[in-house]
Amino acid sequence: MAIYAIGDLQGCYDEFARLLDRLAFDERRDHLWLTGDLVNRGPQSLLCLRSVKALGSAVTTVLGNHDLHLLAIAHLGRQHSRPDDTLDDILGAPDRDELLDWLQRQPLLQQDKRIDCLMVHAGLSPHWDKRTAKQLAQEVSAALIADPMSFLAAMYGDKPTRWSSTLSENDRLRYAVNCFTRLRYVTADGALMLKYKGPPATAPADVIPWFQSPLRAPIKQRIVFGHWSALGLYATPEFLGLDTGCVWGGALTAARLDQPAPIMQVPCTRAHPLDPTA
Repeated sequence: MAIYAIGDLQGCYDEFARLLDRLAFDERRDHLWLTGDLVNRGPQSLLCLRSVKALGSAVTTVLGNHDLHLLAIAHLGRQHSRPDDTLDDILGAPDRDELLDWLQRQPLLQQDKRIDCLMVHAGLSPHWDKRTAKQLAQEVSAALIADPMSFLAAMYGDKPTRWSSTLSENDRLRYAVNCFTRLRYVTADGALMLKYKGPPATAPADVIPWFQSPLRAPIKQRIVFGHWSALGLYATPEFLGLDTGCVWGGALTAARLDQPAPIMQVPCTRAHPLDPTA
């Protein structure tokens, strides 16, 4: 059995299918980790969502910010949609409810002790140990399933930027969602900085990538993540960042997790990929 991790799909179904072919992926034998953001911005979100769901127990995924955005539009209405969303095919699909119910039940954190890996879409607060991160991921999932409209209505916003165990419930859940699905940078004292999305080489002087924070609690598992296309492929013994911006004209990337193997990539196949600066 091979275990592969693949970065953000974002509706890039053709590249996803090509990459699985290159891996000779067999759902009866192999397993797939997906870093979230299965949908949006790319042209084939419905096909991506259907194909991932159809893999059943052969796939492990986490929720990304675009996945939660889809759920917000579905539950709360079009006032949350954006001009560059590409979600209408899902929202109008005959199997919409089945797909959205499946998506809503996906977690924000996955781990597998056999391969010594933990996966989130974006990042972890430097103030969390692994136990706290797992507890908060479970709290978010429980709130999303129990009362999705209330949870999603309170989800949007950049504050609070600092962690405290005394935060109110909505602030606690919003902070957790922002870490799990939006995080790239933190300040020297560990506050979230969500506005800047570019590469570390051109980042403001007062911020650092979340995984380089000197305050970061040791997790003792390799952390697999996506979300950060401007960072690109980032592979160290501790961290594996796999969002290589396929939807922006880059590539879709896979890495084998259960043993050393070459990184596999397929390039964006669209003649007119999206412009991340537009």
